[in-house]
Amino acid sequence: MENCGYAPGRAEWLGNHTDYNDGLVLGLGLGVGATVVAQPTGDRQLVLRAMDLNETRICQLDALAPVEAGSWANYAIGVAAGFLARGAKAHGLELGIRSTVPMGAGLSSSAALECATSRALQQAWGTEFDDMELARIGQEAEHKFAGVRCGLLDQVTSLFATRDHAVFFDCRSLEVERVPVPPDACFVIVQTGVKHALSDGAYNERRAECEEAARVLGVGKLREATPQLIDEMERGGRLQGAPLRRARHIVGENARVAAAVESLRAGDLAKVGQLMNESHESSRTLFENSCEELDFLAAEARTIPGCLGARLSGGGFGGAVLALLNRGSEDNFVESISQCAKRAWGRVPETLVTGAGGA
Repeated sequence: MENCGYAPGRAEWLGNHTDYNDGLVLGLGLGVGATVVAQPTGDRQLVLRAMDLNETRICQLDALAPVEAGSWANYAIGVAAGFLARGAKAHGLELGIRSTVPMGAGLSSSAALECATSRALQQAWGTEFDDMELARIGQEAEHKFAGVRCGLLDQVTSLFATRDHAVFFDCRSLEVERVPVPPDACFVIVQTGVKHALSDGAYNERRAECEEAARVLGVGKLREATPQLIDEMERGGRLQGAPLRRARHIVGENARVAAAVESLRAGDLAKVGQLMNESHESSRTLFENSCEELDFLAAEARTIPGCLGARLSGGGFGGAVLALLNRGSEDNFVESISQCAKRAWGRVPETLVTGAGGA
């Protein structure tokens, strides 16, 4: 019997690095995703076949462990381990994996794989975990098998995304709201071509700096901090350097997410675009997780007619820029940004035109 799971890639519309600080996030499901087909094998093996890469990994269900660092297989193995840890009555499976999410582009190809694997295993092993628990299983796979201490943003967006809606996620209360996206909105994702790899330590370093800022401020998470508290600690000389900048970014970013949700409810896409521009500048100057290529694309995008705002999307340090457009301007935008990049870099970047997508 064949069981199939699908999950879309995601773009972080607003809420850069707020998730593990118990903050607010606005996520966007994309028109690309991962599909996992599970078939029983009759033994205790987990056979993983990445059809697009023509690669296979085989492991024993009774001894699941990470394979080589950086391997795609660790995400799927980690999900299976999460099911077993929760008492799933597991049997051997062959998982056929296909994905249309560009790898290393900041579009969460890893979370799409985790969530699609979770949905396939849920069917194959007869479990009844809700979507939030599936998100936690994906997060555990990142932590324990991929070495990335991520929050829940990627997995929640991938699992809860629906067509023509954004996913508003409160990472403290774990409340999820699907917010309608106006029909005249369109998105273009422009890849820098700079490899986006969070397991190299930069992501974990930023998280540690946020935790240090919270400790100095006397709060459990930066969600509880205020601009006034940060100012007070800075004046007293207690909060300085990188932790100070990280705290200012997170507090400001939470406010931008809340403002964007209200603007979407009012149908004010221009305001959302302005908030996106402000978010990129904060990521660039305060969180310092941008790069030259991301800054170039974001700046050039804003000069093109029809573009309402542009910012880096995802962990940063490479990956892609998300641009919000008035529908109908996407063809001219793609042509213009491609020519700008070609003049500057000698190559045309990969682009993806998408609406708000989902399962």
